[in-house]
Amino acid sequence: MSAGDEEGFFAPPPFVPSQALVQLQRTLRAVKGLGERADRFEWKGQPVITLVVDDAQIVARLAKRPALSPDWEVRSLRNGGDVRRFGDDVKRRVERWRDGDD
Repeated sequence: MSAGDEEGFFAPPPFVPSQALVQLQRTLRAVKGLGERADRFEWKGQPVITLVVDDAQIVARLAKRPALSPDWEVRSLRNGGDVRRFGDDVKRRVERWRDGDD
C-alpha cells in the first residue's frame, strides 16, 4: 500500500452544500425561539439568519443582534465542521438573546 492509498482511506466524504443545507435547516428549526420564514430564520419577527447555497459552499449571514436592519456577520461554510460550528454558534447566540430578554 502506498502513501497515496493511505491518504484516500482517511479522506472525509465530499461536501455537498445542498445536503448540508438541509441538515443545517433541521438543526436551526430545533433551536427554541427561532422561526423559519421563506429563506431566512427569525427571532421574534426580526431576521437573524439567511442561508444561500453558492457552488461549493453555503453562504450564511448571522445577525450580531436582532434588529430591523441587523449588522450581519457573513460566513462561508465549506465543510461539515464549518456547518457544525455555525449551528453551535447560533445556539449560543440565541441563548444570549433569550437571557437578555429576561
